[in-house]
Order: sequence, then C-alpha cells, then structure tokens
Amino acid sequence: LEILVTILNENDNSPVFAQPNLTRDVPEDTKVDTAIVAREELSATDADLDTIYYELTTTVQDTDGYFAIRGVNNPEIYLQKALDYDKFNSTTLLLYARDRPVTSPDHTNTATATITIVIKQSDTRAPWFLPCSYLHNDTSVCISSPYSGRVNISEMSTEPLLLEPGPIYAVDPDYTISDRIVYSIVGGNTDEVFSVDADTGNLTMNKIVTSPDSFLLQVMATQVSNIRKYSVATVEIKVINKSYYPPYFEKGVYNGTAFVGLPQRSFVYQAGDPSTPLVITAMDMDFPDV
Repeated sequence: LEILVTILNENDNSPVFAQPNLTRDVPEDTKVDTAIVAREELSATDADLDTIYYELTTTVQDTDGYFAIRGVNNPEIYLQKALDYDKFNSTTLLLYARDRPVTSPDHTNTATATITIVIKQSDTRAPWFLPCSYLHNDTSVCISSPYSGRVNISEMSTEPLLLEPGPIYAVDPDYTISDRIVYSIVGGNTDEVFSVDADTGNLTMNKIVTSPDSFLLQVMATQVSNIRKYSVATVEIKVINKSYYPPYFEKGVYNGTAFVGLPQRSFVYQAGDPSTPLVITAMDMDFPDV
C-alpha cells in the first residue's frame, strides 16, 4: 500500500528584518529622488517564503511626505520632497513588512523596522547683515536695512565711524556651520577715503574729505570657506560741516495771547500786540546767515 502525504505550508512565521533599527544622517541639500536607505538593508525575510508587502509611515508631525519607498514590494527609502532644516531636523519612520497585502482578509504576520532620520544643515544661504527682519515670518529669509553715518568735512576721524542702525555686522544663517565672515568695500569708495576691517567690519577713514558730496559705499560680507556665499550692503556716509555751537532761542520766555472760540490751527498772537502772530525762533552760530 503506497500512501502519499502532502504537507501544506501554514502561515506561522512573521517576516524578519535583519536590522530593525537604523539611523541615517541626511544633508539638507540632498536632491529629490536620492536613495536614503538601500533596498538590501531594509528587505525582510519570511521562513514561509511568502511575498513581502511594505508600507512606510512617519511618527513625527508635519514630516509626512518627505520620504517614501519605491514600491509595495521594494522597501528602498528615497527623498520625495526637498528638505528644509528650519522646518525640522529629525524624524522617525516606521517600515512595516507584511506577508499578505494590506487589504487581504487572511491572517497576516507583520514586522516593524524603525528608521531614524537626522537632517544635517547644509551651507545653503548667503550671510545676513544685522539687524534684519524676517520676510512674512519666514525664518529662512531676513531683510536688512541700509547703514548710514556721517563725517565732518575737512576733519580726520581716527575712531571707527558710528553707524545707524548699528555697526556693520553679518552672520552665517546656517548657524550649525557658522562660517567666519570677512568684509570688504567693493564699490562707492571714491579716492579710497574709507576702509573696512576684514574681520570686525569696523569702518574707518584713510584721509579727510574735502567735498560735501555723500558716499554710497557697497560693503560685501563673504564666507571664508565659500566665497560664492556673499551678501552686499549699502552704507551711506553724509559729509557735513562740523557743529561747534548748540542752537539757542532768541528769547528765554515767549508770551502769547489766544482768543476763546477760535477754530483749530488758529494763530497765537504776541501778548500786547493782537495783530502780530507769535513766532518762536532759534539761532545757530554755525549758520549765522540762516
């Protein structure tokens, strides 16, 4: 008597990841569609020799959609959307491996792998001159105002010039890199009257100014390790006559008369002379002809 016994394979084994926990550092400027974790590192095995179906999710809010897998049977993780370090610098992905399709009514065994993604800031932005204001509350764009100052005609200043809204100063906005900044004047410096300290940004005079014409300097801030990352700020220097005397009023006390019932913006008249408007005047010895 010959008896043929057929052993039926039962789905009694779960898929297994060789590396259930992975960490990857991803530069911020990684190009879209770049592979982040190779298929070989993420493929699960199943002792039942079933086909494995994969699904990728994220556990960190507002980081969905940046990473994806190539296909339901291909677990290679790739970058699906451009990264921005200012929006988030890490996320955690969960990769599920099932031995049945998600929609299958049959009993399904599942394995899970955890992939930690750490975003590394890249040198993507040029220096910012300070102070500056964010554009529409976007912390990736900061707009600075022009600098301004003044010097006296025919007078040499040996100290760094005082500027508004503050001294010339720029920073690398990619703050985890924080490259050193150097300064130079690249325009508007007629007759080389001014110079800027390459390290501090202090603006000083090389010679006196003999003309009342203003200067409109162009000062460039450059990153030391990447000269293609630079910004240019405008510095307006006005040339004025030196003021030796403070202004003064012609009188110490002015007396006037206001009439009841007059409309707004009516004249106040001199006391004792209701036909002559009251005029308050000041003088300055630096401008005797004015």
